Amino acid sequence: MKKIAFFCIPAHGHTNPMLPVAAELVKRGDKVRFYSFNEFEEKIKATGAEFINCDRFLPEITKEEEQALKNIKTTEMTIQDIRITLSMNDFLEDEFKTFKPDVVYTDSVCFWGKLNARKFDVPMVVSTSTFAFNRLSSKYMKYQKGELRDMIFGLPRISKELKTLEPYGYKVKSAMSLVQNDNKTDTNVYTSRGFQPYAESFSDLYNFVGPSVFSSAKPQKEKQRPLVYISLGTVINERPDFYNKCIEALKDLKLDVIISCGKALDKKLLGVLPENVKVYSYVDQLDVLSKADVFITHCGMNSVSESLYMATPMVLYPQTSEQYAVAKRTAEIGAGEQLTDDSAVGIKAAVERILGNSVYQKAAAKQGAEFRACGGVKVAADYIESAPHKSNGIDVLEELKKSTAKFQFCYLTIVAAIIVLFGIFIGWNFVWIIGVSAGVLSAPVVKALEGKMYKSIVKRKVK
Repeated sequence: MKKIAFFCIPAHGHTNPMLPVAAELVKRGDKVRFYSFNEFEEKIKATGAEFINCDRFLPEITKEEEQALKNIKTTEMTIQDIRITLSMNDFLEDEFKTFKPDVVYTDSVCFWGKLNARKFDVPMVVSTSTFAFNRLSSKYMKYQKGELRDMIFGLPRISKELKTLEPYGYKVKSAMSLVQNDNKTDTNVYTSRGFQPYAESFSDLYNFVGPSVFSSAKPQKEKQRPLVYISLGTVINERPDFYNKCIEALKDLKLDVIISCGKALDKKLLGVLPENVKVYSYVDQLDVLSKADVFITHCGMNSVSESLYMATPMVLYPQTSEQYAVAKRTAEIGAGEQLTDDSAVGIKAAVERILGNSVYQKAAAKQGAEFRACGGVKVAADYIESAPHKSNGIDVLEELKKSTAKFQFCYLTIVAAIIVLFGIFIGWNFVWIIGVSAGVLSAPVVKALEGKMYKSIVKRKVK
């Protein structure tokens, strides 16, 4: 029997994948202590894990800060995570000394879980609820202007907050080092290697387990007419304007519609519903997806994974950078298409294209079969119980970094030599043109060469 401490931020999308893993470990006889928050108490206790209420450590926030969190602003989320870590310091110090966990299982963006595992030198496995992101897979993200502005201008505030951690024994190089995946940390990722962008760039310490779900149900698509399911997740879901456009788009089609709109939305804002449309605050999403023929989704990782698990193709409507990454990968495998026109006309056309082409459903079913073959929660639990692990493979990112550095050194040396020769034999008045040209060309040249070097290193890794 092992003692395992679970940590997660107060977010459904991050907590939900950890719940089946907790239940599996408890079933095996392990003692699981889950540090979480009031709204998740019932779900956590249902797994058999011991629920530890951490609401008292949530800092009081202003209305502006609350709105920033709802809008998933990186700066505000990072600052609040740092402050929660500080407020929990004394409590967790006692917990680690008395409970003495054998392993820490922590969400990838839960600072207090990751930092205390390191502080008390306890083996740690990271729970990654979206794709694993490094400098290569992050290329799949599409940052909006507001997100970029928030990250750039928020850096001084984040740096200032990070310094407050130092007196308490927390060693942090940067906020990025806390949230970005690295190749030296044991990590469970709730997807397959085939679906993960740049999967080869992640070390063998990454355990791609597939979706973490309680259900063992399989797709059941037999019914009289198609079913379209619509959900924007649990965070940015107060969108009566979008739901109304969906209703307008689909009300006259020979199909049924289920909308899950969340508890915060007043259903009266959706008016009198057509006979073929039903709206709920909450549904059993896996059950609905097992029957659905099209899913209009915000592209949260859990939602997309569950949709593919149930062989349901999607109309992709991402709202954040991470969701854009998930949407892009889903479109790449042919299991959905991006909603570029979110008018009623555009929504109707997208749904009809998905329903009218079996290629989308076949692609979703193929990916779902790959997910089921990954092993799911049992493989995730095995990995936690056997932590820590040792890596025996090539670190592709480190090799790529070295190769790129060598090329850049050679490139700069050649450019410098050309400038000197040009100056000596032709004249120095126009050598600046060479310098500027070399600078402009360096980025695309390095990018193109990096792609080739990456493929070469991956081939060596496979051998």
